[in-house]
Amino acid sequence: MKALGIDIGGSGIKAAIVDTKTGELISERHRISTPKPATPEAVANIVQEMIDHFQWKKAVGCSFPTTIVDGKCIHSGNLSEKWLNVKVDKLFKKKCKLPFYVSNDADLAGVAEVSLGAGKKEKGVTIVITIGTGIGSGLFYNGKLIPNLELGKMLHSDGKIIEFYTADSVRKHENLTLKEWALRLDVLLNYTRIVFSPSLIILGGGISKRYDGFKEYLETDVKIKVAEFRNNAGIIGAAMFASNKHEK
Repeated sequence: MKALGIDIGGSGIKAAIVDTKTGELISERHRISTPKPATPEAVANIVQEMIDHFQWKKAVGCSFPTTIVDGKCIHSGNLSEKWLNVKVDKLFKKKCKLPFYVSNDADLAGVAEVSLGAGKKEKGVTIVITIGTGIGSGLFYNGKLIPNLELGKMLHSDGKIIEFYTADSVRKHENLTLKEWALRLDVLLNYTRIVFSPSLIILGGGISKRYDGFKEYLETDVKIKVAEFRNNAGIIGAAMFASNKHEK
């Protein structure tokens, strides 16, 4: 089976055609910068560009960076406040004239990792944490997704959410060293350990490729693995999601 997966992020929108049985990208990955401002209309235009680039005529899976329930944005996320209450699947379907299957980006990255990657055959509670412009998270029990976990929205201090303390965008904005940032990440990982008692935490997002450079600063007593599919997990999970939904 092959499907087109699109991963919408705060800085870039990425897509590729995926073999949904193996997770292999069977096309070159194509990336377009996320428009500023990232309004529904502007993002829909980029999605149409992606469809045209791949000359795709079938169902499309889409990883989206906020809480999604039945294709609808429940929170505005980090893109634009105008996304609140938008039915993303209907918006993209109307624009591109193709069926779209949309879900939270970290949930779908987790689907790829738990089904085919670092969390394959893992028992108990597995949590996938994706670190980029914001903090995404996916919760799995014995390989089954429990959707819309938002660890990044937990309160940290002064009433601010921990995403504003720990995201990779914050590391860059505050010019933190890898050690300084990793100590912040360790706070999030410890919260996660206390609340969920996971048997495995999978770290994804662009910063995960630098894991060997910061793992020594993490003291959390939980097994940690780096996402096997790295920054392609959202694309792969989106394609798998579309394939599974479209077959039903």
